[in-house]
Amino acid sequence: MTKTKKIAVQMDPIESIDPNTDSTFVLALEAQKRGYIVFHYLPENLSLQNGVLTARAQSMLLSEEKGSHYTLGVHEVIDLNKIEVVLMRQDPPFDMAYITATHMLDHVHPNTLVVNDPTSVRNAPEKLFATLYPDLMPPTIVTSDTEQIKDFRDKYGDIIVKPLYGNGGAGVFHLSPEDKNLNALLEIFKERSKEPVMVQAFIQDVKKGDKRIILIDGEPVGAINRVPPAGDVRANMHAGGKPLKTTLTKRDLEICETIGPELKYRGLIFTGIDVIGDYLTEINVTSPTGIQEINLFDKIKLESQFWDTIESKLS
Repeated sequence: MTKTKKIAVQMDPIESIDPNTDSTFVLALEAQKRGYIVFHYLPENLSLQNGVLTARAQSMLLSEEKGSHYTLGVHEVIDLNKIEVVLMRQDPPFDMAYITATHMLDHVHPNTLVVNDPTSVRNAPEKLFATLYPDLMPPTIVTSDTEQIKDFRDKYGDIIVKPLYGNGGAGVFHLSPEDKNLNALLEIFKERSKEPVMVQAFIQDVKKGDKRIILIDGEPVGAINRVPPAGDVRANMHAGGKPLKTTLTKRDLEICETIGPELKYRGLIFTGIDVIGDYLTEINVTSPTGIQEINLFDKIKLESQFWDTIESKLS
């Protein structure tokens, strides 16, 4: 089948993003600069009929001009098997709608290159994926069992409790050994979801920052340090974390060398890992952020490196 030079971006509504910080925006803008026709669609616009996957999409023209960063064309139905690349970039929650979208995209990948590989995204939920490397992580337990969580806190004292499929720092709690709210907190989690929670020993180094490292095809290409605001332990930029220039330490490189080959093998081309102190805490495979901040601090263009990698795979 002859391919046209078109890509489709499965993402959140373009009007809701900040073009000055959004990673998906610069990835799509770089594709446009390289001559691709760029389409935008929402996950709910996917349709699978008689084995053919389509999306009700709009062509998208992007601009770096502040205040008018996008123009959308009329809606049209596009066959995703007839374009070159789909960027799956909508933000979690990693729920059944998200999982269903990966199943649907399996119908076109790898004939159409889906980034990241939808099967691997489905099989690598971000917090659970990291548990494949227990030697790299802080002490961690994933469970719904209240008594096991209590025993864990008795052993490690300060703990972090977070939802297994959350994002952006939402629902992350720091509990000290004497905090009386553990039972109430776990009750709230159980009321909201049947899923287990992740509990980790608190890493004091989070006060110095939570490092986001971007990897392209398993290789580290840049990083930023995100420092939590006063009175908070969440360094996510969505939660008010401040991005600062940083460099990769020997330990950071050891972590990347350990997990990089597996990322490449699974077709997880664009990923972001979180490192606090000497510990890996998450492997982000859905819609990693940080490109624009790294570009600013390091005077590079990660979106160009990304498309160089994609085009090498297409050829």
